[in-house]
Amino acid sequence: MTASDTLGVQKLSIREAYDCMFHFLNSYWERGGKSDDQIAILLGGMPLLADRASADPAMMSDWLDSVRAVTGKGSAPL
Repeated sequence: MTASDTLGVQKLSIREAYDCMFHFLNSYWERGGKSDDQIAILLGGMPLLADRASADPAMMSDWLDSVRAVTGKGSAPL
């Protein structure tokens, strides 16, 4: 991995990575003129609330399943 791959960021927490994914998808949706209803539905459940839980609790569970699938690691601390 090169410096341009990491932007100088050594590690992100799982929640920081989730926030990055949300920002990426939201930016993509906005650039597309907010025309995709499926992305709008997805984004609606993603924001993290004051207690840092996702607006749709299943969304965080799905995210953690994805983290496990990609990293091959079990439960990771939030």
